[in-house]
Amino acid sequence: MKKYIIILVLLASICVYAQEDGEFKFAFFTDVHLQPEKNAPDGFKKAIDKANELGVDFVIFGGDNIRDALGQDFDRTELQFNLLDSMLKFFNMPVYLTIGNHDVFGLYDRSGVNESHPDFGKKYFEKKIGDRYYSFDHKNYHFIVLDGIGFKKHERKYYGYVDEKQIEWLKADLEKTGKEKPVIASIHIPLVTVFGQVIGGSLNPNDSGYAVVNSGKVVEIFREYNVKLVLQGHLHYIEDIFIYGTRYLTGGAVCGKWWNGPNMNIEEGFMLISVDGESIKWDYIDYGWEVN
Repeated sequence: MKKYIIILVLLASICVYAQEDGEFKFAFFTDVHLQPEKNAPDGFKKAIDKANELGVDFVIFGGDNIRDALGQDFDRTELQFNLLDSMLKFFNMPVYLTIGNHDVFGLYDRSGVNESHPDFGKKYFEKKIGDRYYSFDHKNYHFIVLDGIGFKKHERKYYGYVDEKQIEWLKADLEKTGKEKPVIASIHIPLVTVFGQVIGGSLNPNDSGYAVVNSGKVVEIFREYNVKLVLQGHLHYIEDIFIYGTRYLTGGAVCGKWWNGPNMNIEEGFMLISVDGESIKWDYIDYGWEVN
């Protein structure tokens, strides 16, 4: 009888471990650019319905969650974020949002917003959505969401940048996680991209608006840990770049060409990420929306 009890205990332990370490899938929704116009709410709802149908564990948003706050006044910005908030409730699973450049309030002069406004810059996002960078765990994976948007108030423009305070936080978060646990990260403006070469030829450099200018610091930190995947947005384009054991995946755009149809022949869609142990696969899901 004792042998059977021992075997049952072992089997129970194996089952618990398999459940913790087993397969899961999630969606990466980047560049939704939600707005009331252009039937964007209908398109976004169709994407949500598809994610619900696929039964993903959760959804990570890759930034540019609304059409624009950079050049808009407070009322227009709040209208868009309130629309986003109302539609997130249609998801049947948790959602995690990344900040994008178009989620930054009043940075452009045309917004008419003064730098002294209490919600200027990233403050509105923090008030409405929450932390600009954070981490969470799912099964045996550690997830990190980063803020890759830099700006200088008096220049009133954005660029790709991960600030020093955030870099110190990232180091501490990964040190606590350890070097064995697999990690997946999300950032809006890419750390690694060849987009400048795609649009301008093989010798064309990336603009500071296309890529994070201090990406080398972040990539070097990632090299010290088991970072399997970095999800990127911003470009409305698909890239899959593998360096130093990490896949840098740029995820297309839910809105396509800002709800005007496909962008660079890439349909409106999102990434379906399937994880099995340390094996990660992706599919680009065209959820079937068409311009009316």
